This record gives sequence, structure tokens and C-alpha cells, in this order.
Amino acid sequence: MSKPTDIVIRDVVPSTQTIQYRSPMKFGGRVVTDVTLFNVEITVETRAGQIGKGYGSMPMGNVWGWPSSQVDSEQTLKSMIDVAHRFSAEASQLNQPAHPLQHARSLHQPLLSIGKQLEGEQGLPEAIPMLALMVAGSPVDAAIHDAYGKALGLNSYNTLGPEFIEEDLASFLNEDFAGEHLDRYTLREPRATMPLYHLVGALDPLDAGELTSPVGDGLPETLDQWIAADGLTHLKIKLNGDDLDWDVARVTKIDAVSSEAQAKRGITAWFYSLDFNEKCASVQYVLDFLAKLQATSPAAMQRVQYIEQPTHRDLRKHPENKMHAAAEIKPVVIDESLIDLETLFLSREQGYSGVALKACKGHSEALLMGAAAQKYGLFLCVQDLTCPGASFLHSASIAARLPTIAAIEGNGRQYCPAGNDGWRDRFPGMFNITDGTVRTGSLIGPGLGF
Repeated sequence: MSKPTDIVIRDVVPSTQTIQYRSPMKFGGRVVTDVTLFNVEITVETRAGQIGKGYGSMPMGNVWGWPSSQVDSEQTLKSMIDVAHRFSAEASQLNQPAHPLQHARSLHQPLLSIGKQLEGEQGLPEAIPMLALMVAGSPVDAAIHDAYGKALGLNSYNTLGPEFIEEDLASFLNEDFAGEHLDRYTLREPRATMPLYHLVGALDPLDAGELTSPVGDGLPETLDQWIAADGLTHLKIKLNGDDLDWDVARVTKIDAVSSEAQAKRGITAWFYSLDFNEKCASVQYVLDFLAKLQATSPAAMQRVQYIEQPTHRDLRKHPENKMHAAAEIKPVVIDESLIDLETLFLSREQGYSGVALKACKGHSEALLMGAAAQKYGLFLCVQDLTCPGASFLHSASIAARLPTIAAIEGNGRQYCPAGNDGWRDRFPGMFNITDGTVRTGSLIGPGLGF
């Protein structure tokens, strides 16, 4: 049944912005030096005549969402931006009143159709991956949720119960969720503070001995400097996945550098997450890595909180990549493979014990998969796409509203701090880090909170 709070879309205004990285980032065997943001402003109107204007922003992370050996990165980026523009135009036609979750569902098939259209028009040698389509569509989904909350004068995370949407989660997930709504799986207030996961990229210098090309912009240049300046306690470590000795040596040195820096601060507890970016040939590589790390540096091994998807993202094509043995040692989370409930179930069958959410897959999808992860007792984390400015605030707001999230990943301040200009002044506690935490309690405004 329709609600007086249901919205139609009145206007959609897209734009793009490119920001250079202050230093290059390497992951998955590729080096990234800039980011293109797709931004969208959306105006909505409720059935009761209330007007709200919302904002969505997300990096078009083509190197992550569409790594290809057949299409160069310039073309994948162009195609994703084209998808985002066409998707924005499609959203402008949503003139039937509905809740943002229902609008997101209505836009799913058009998103797929847009991908097919562009494949033919541009003569692409391969299909645009679903992950790339989701990234391209995510700013629109975020802006609709943001505008909805602003129209009602409410935080969007508090508009997810039965008083705002008649349909229960069974309509969006499965019958396990009959009679439930997303208010059951989200917090009414964000947590006041949350630890920040800082990225240690494969090219990042760890100490003065590795610093060969200083940026010289006044920000920290090495890991030990970052730990001291920002009071870090959580480090996400990028690894090769195909060079066991290098990977073990890298974590061992990071632990040595961290130990010295933390000792100066009087800190005795800190944590690592390990990201192989799908480069491991099999789970055996992960097992060999963990065994060798345990033998080389038991302290570093103890500090590993979880492992991100280590093998190929196409689970159906690689059923041999089962994670059961590794997940008995440390939580192993599905990341690139997670595009819907079906892939979540498939990952569980293949031994994954956790789920990584990303705002770049869509706000609605993040909330639904967050509910599913909680329902099925999975380890849950929220990850970054080197999101600056509004996109980081959006990602952090999701993490702060899901009750089982341990920390927030955010590396935009490291690689593209220029993207935080303006936002840093409005939300200093989210961007000026001094004690290893972000002040998520500030994300309480109407809409998505910022």
C-alpha cells in the first residue's frame, strides 16, 4: 500500500569531477593515480507535497569494478560514466510514488538494460560487469535516500520501518525475513566514534629508509609518521597474492614498524586486515601465507582481524576455491563477488565466513546485504573505494548504523585529500584524525546524515 511519505523524482542533475592522487596506489597488480567522482543532485516530492533535495557521490572505480584484459582502463571509465549518466536520466522518470528501497528495485532492470545498450553501441568485446554497473548506479541510489530523508526532515536510517514502507524484507530478500524491516538491522543513532582502518598500499613507504620520493605537502609520508600523526590502531595491508615471500616479509616489516611506533604511544593493541585483491591462485596460498606468518611473526598473526577475498571474484567459474580451511583460522570475507543474496549464499557454501559491504554497490544493496549478514551470523565489515568527501561520509554512515561493524575503512585522506576540501571544515571529526577514530556521532542530520 502507498504511504503519504512515498516520493516521486522531480529533478536529477548529474556532474563529474576528477581529482589527482597525491601519491599512486597499487592494488590488484594495477596502479591508480586519480579518481573521477560521479555526483548527482536529486529533488523529490512526497505524496503530501514535501520537497527534498538529496546528494550522491561516488568514485567511478573502474580499475576495481571492471578489471579487464580486453578493454583498456580509459574505455572502462568512459563506459561507466556513460552508464551513470543514462541511469540518472532513467531515475528522472520515477513518477510513481514509492519508498527509496522500492525505487531501487524498480531501477535494477533498467540498469542492466543500459549496460547491454552500451555494449552494443560501443562495440565492447565483453559485457560490462555487474559490479561496474552497480558502482555507476550507486550515486543515484544514495541521492534518492538522502532526498527522501530531507523531504521528511528525518535521518534516512530512521525511515526504514513499517510506518514508512508496507513491504517487509521478504519482498527484497527471501521468506526468512518475513515480517521484518530494515529498522531491525540498523541503529537509530550512529555510534559516537569508530576506529579508522588506514590503508598500507603496496607502494607506500613504511619508514624513512623506504622514502625515496617525498610528496612534500605537509602530510605524513611513511607508515610510522601516519601512526604517530593520526593515532592509528587499524591497518589494512595490500598484498600481492602471488609472491609468498614478499607478502610475508611485507606484513612482518609492517608489524615491526608498527610495534615501534605504537610503543612510543604506549599502545599495546592494534589490528590488521589483509587484502590480496583476488590474486591468490587458490586457498592453499592463503594457508601457506598464514602458516609462514605464524612462524615468522606470531605477534603479527595475532593482530590479523580478517582476510578480504583472496581468490577470483567469479565464484561459479572457480568452485574449487573453497575457503573453509582458511576461515577456521581467520574470518574470510566476500568482497568483489557480493552482488546479491544469491552470491552471498554461494560464498557461504564455498566457506566464506564474512561479508564486506561497500557504499559503491548502492545504498539499498548495502543495507539489504547488511541485514542478510546479520541474519545468517556472518562477520561483517564496511570497506572503502578510496572515497573522498561526501562519498566517505556516506560509507561511514552505513558502518556507524550497522550494529556489528567493528571499524571504518577510509583512505581518501591519504591518496586524494583534495577531495575532502569543504567537507573537512563541516565535519572536522570525520577528516582530521588524531586518535585513530572518526567522530561518526556527527552524522545525524536529515537524509544520509551529512
